[in-house]
Amino acid sequence: MSDIWQRSLNIILILFFTAVLWVIFGAVSALIFCSIILLSLVIHHTRHMVALERWLQVSDHSAASIPAGLGAWDDIFAHLARYVRNHSQNQELLSLALERMQSATSAMPDGIVILDDNDRIEWCNPVAEQHLGISLHLDAGQQITHLVRQMPFVEYLAARKYSSPLLLRQMRHQRLTLSLQLVPYGYKQKLLISRDITRFERIEAMRRDFIANVSHELLTPLTVISGFVETLSTDNNADSGINKRALALMSEQTRRMQRLVEDLLTLSRLENEQNKVSDKTIDVVNLLDDLREEAELLSAGRHRIIVNHTSDDHLVGSEQELRSAFGNLVSNAIRYTPEGGEININWEVQGGRGLFYVQDSGIGIEPEHIPRLTERFYRIDSSRSRETGGTGLGLAIVKHVVSRHQAQLEIVSKPGQGSRFNIWFPANRLASVKKINILNDQESVGSNQM
Repeated sequence: MSDIWQRSLNIILILFFTAVLWVIFGAVSALIFCSIILLSLVIHHTRHMVALERWLQVSDHSAASIPAGLGAWDDIFAHLARYVRNHSQNQELLSLALERMQSATSAMPDGIVILDDNDRIEWCNPVAEQHLGISLHLDAGQQITHLVRQMPFVEYLAARKYSSPLLLRQMRHQRLTLSLQLVPYGYKQKLLISRDITRFERIEAMRRDFIANVSHELLTPLTVISGFVETLSTDNNADSGINKRALALMSEQTRRMQRLVEDLLTLSRLENEQNKVSDKTIDVVNLLDDLREEAELLSAGRHRIIVNHTSDDHLVGSEQELRSAFGNLVSNAIRYTPEGGEININWEVQGGRGLFYVQDSGIGIEPEHIPRLTERFYRIDSSRSRETGGTGLGLAIVKHVVSRHQAQLEIVSKPGQGSRFNIWFPANRLASVKKINILNDQESVGSNQM
């Protein structure tokens, strides 16, 4: 309130002196005096406003450049100078923090790109410029999809699902393999992190090639050895019980090595991303009949095999891969179910999705083991696995087949109460018998017309 009264005091004094002059010299003199005083005030304020406007128009807004003022304008300019000094200090602190952040991110081995809510580039470090072929000086403000035009990256941005990274290969003809991860932060901003995983990809490819090559090299001599062992085992001259026992063990171990090599080859083929799924329409009901025969042969009458299907829908996928995955689940159920147990093989459609599952009445699985069951060579009980003849790769093969068919593997088990392995297939992997018949009729009509 003191500032208001101080500012009003000048007006009160002007009115007071005007009234005194009015009484002493008359109205004309009083009005002339009041007009001169008011004109002086207008000129005074106009001059200071022009000075303020000129200061606002110049680029140097430092406190030192603020014009001097008289009267009330001196206080206004003093407050403005204090505000400018504080603002400059804050700007210096922010610039220092930004420089430190940029220096830290520039020293990182990963590429960093800051994107706004419209996916425009706000800033990037030199590593990101090398990875993505962009330039902060030239491309700031540009949409990143105009510069990185690979369709998987464009779809990754559009999907707005950043929980898992995206792999991009051969960026800008540099034969790089990049792992890209988007992290939302701030106000609708995103942090794009790029990591060069070319070396790791090459190591993984070398590992796959090594497994595939070694497996191929082992398969031929094993086949030869297995043939000779089988011949010697059936030779009537091998009368010695010790020889027969030795040949039987050799034959058993040879078959086991053959299964291991075959599983390694299958796993290597499934892991090769260049090997795309060869989609065909598969009659699941016929496949279940084949699985029943294989299960009865493997069980040799020791288990009750039950096959059910409540749907005649077909599956679209690789018959060889799906047969391998289903067969692995069935053989595992037989191996880990005691004699007299029950094996259920089922095919049905629930909620628009296909469901294949194998349920057994076997020994069950402890909860802590379930998340690791699909790891290659993971064994709950190594001695029991050796007794049952498993290779430790069956569920790893199942996991890869399921992933290649955009399906989901679900494992439900309790110790002593058996296990159930569910494979859920998406709706686009189902083909109804009616639709298949219509397509076949159309093809037959078309061939007849030709």
